[in-house]
Amino acid sequence: MSTRTLPGPSDHVVVVGAGLAGLSAALHLLGAGRRVTVVERDPLPGGRAGRLERGGFLMDTGPTVLTMPDLVEEGFAAVGARMADHLDLVELHPAYRARFADGSALDVHTRPGPMEEEVRRFAGPREAAGYRRLRTWLEKLYAVQMRRFIDANFDSPLQLMHPDLARLAALGGFGRLDARIGRFLSDERLRRVFTFQSLYAGVAPARALAAYAVIAYMDTVAGVWFPRGGMHALPRAMAGAAALAGAEFHHGHTVEALERRGERIVAVRTDRARFPCDAVVLTPDLPVSYGLLGARPRRPVRLRHAPSAVVLHAGTDRTWEGLGHHTISFGQAWHDTFDELTRTGRLMSDPSLLVTRPTATDPDLAPPGRHLHYVLAPCPNTETGPGVREWRELGPRYRDSLLRELERRGLDGLGAAVETECLVTPADWAAQGHAAGSPFSAAHTFAQTGPFRPRNLVRGTVNAVLAGCGTTPGVGVPTVLISGKLAATRVTGPPAPRVTTTRRRAPGAPARG
Repeated sequence: MSTRTLPGPSDHVVVVGAGLAGLSAALHLLGAGRRVTVVERDPLPGGRAGRLERGGFLMDTGPTVLTMPDLVEEGFAAVGARMADHLDLVELHPAYRARFADGSALDVHTRPGPMEEEVRRFAGPREAAGYRRLRTWLEKLYAVQMRRFIDANFDSPLQLMHPDLARLAALGGFGRLDARIGRFLSDERLRRVFTFQSLYAGVAPARALAAYAVIAYMDTVAGVWFPRGGMHALPRAMAGAAALAGAEFHHGHTVEALERRGERIVAVRTDRARFPCDAVVLTPDLPVSYGLLGARPRRPVRLRHAPSAVVLHAGTDRTWEGLGHHTISFGQAWHDTFDELTRTGRLMSDPSLLVTRPTATDPDLAPPGRHLHYVLAPCPNTETGPGVREWRELGPRYRDSLLRELERRGLDGLGAAVETECLVTPADWAAQGHAAGSPFSAAHTFAQTGPFRPRNLVRGTVNAVLAGCGTTPGVGVPTVLISGKLAATRVTGPPAPRVTTTRRRAPGAPARG
């Protein structure tokens, strides 16, 4: 079943937003021969994947984990470029270090041999055998889902009617995530390593569909990378390739209106200029895009948003032995934690935290002898938990409690070691235009996934398409890159088959033709 494309002329496309979705769309549009203009309110590309400089510390303000670099390579290949000529990626070994409340620790490797040995050391031969079976299952799950259900535009739920749907059901994809992982692993600590990712999709593992284990595939099988220069090097490289391919970038432009002639947008008007166009790709969060379009799709139930996060960026005069590039510090509590985040709206009473130390891989992100630590603490969004006004008072107190908790978990003297910092709370996410104060947008409930997620086409406007984490296919760097490509496909139609020898495939990932 073919999917819809925008009718009428599409020679000149204006992309609103130079985040990862907008840059991905721009590269694929350029590769299809379109003239592309990108307008961005910030002075730099990146959107949520931005950059903050404080006293010589270069802080990534958005995602810290990069998986599936073949999706990045696709964007470069669209304009005849090679990713390796623009971006220096370092594969992380281990991808994560997991630390548990009982004092145990596990290095999470994405290569099968080292991970099997680590699981055997950590939990014994039976769990190592379970890990081997789990890895095989994750690879099959990814192979079934990627092309048919993730890297695909939907116009109707009827497009789900495909043999791959039966294959997904046969793999147990419509069961519950926690229970399905439990079929392979009995050690509760190991189950956490392969299910915590559902938090960022906004659903507790006990309620999430097992199909969402595809996120665990990306994190624990396909490989985790870090760009030299920080995560912000990724949008910088993409923008550079797009500019070389002919894209025009206009930074410091805030879009104020879309000029219309009937159902067509004929120009994008910013606070500084007017840009005539044949089509528009809108990448801001959904409420902002819907406001510009003057229309909000009717849904039987209002959108439910994922939990938010408090992020502390800390430049320190020391670091701590035992921290990896990425360290997941699990609290004792688990099920109660998800209830607090998604139901009761309380801050985590026994938090599980992600601590990222980018200077472990790229020391140049900090002054000599200094270190960067990024602490991410999931928290309720402003619809279920404290509101924007409350966070303005609560933020500094919560920051102090996080530092005390990390010191209690072994990072002695962390508070005293901080030389410069930046605290980001749901109030800050809301000020940037993110609904419910959450950078993770609409949750991936069943009613907000696949063809049921807010679509990238909007009724009443025939030449506009949406991209970003709020629309198809969803949250996360890989899916946001795909959303840009899918938006471009709505403009240009499916690309002609391409033969390339420059694409790189993640170790362990199925080949993608």
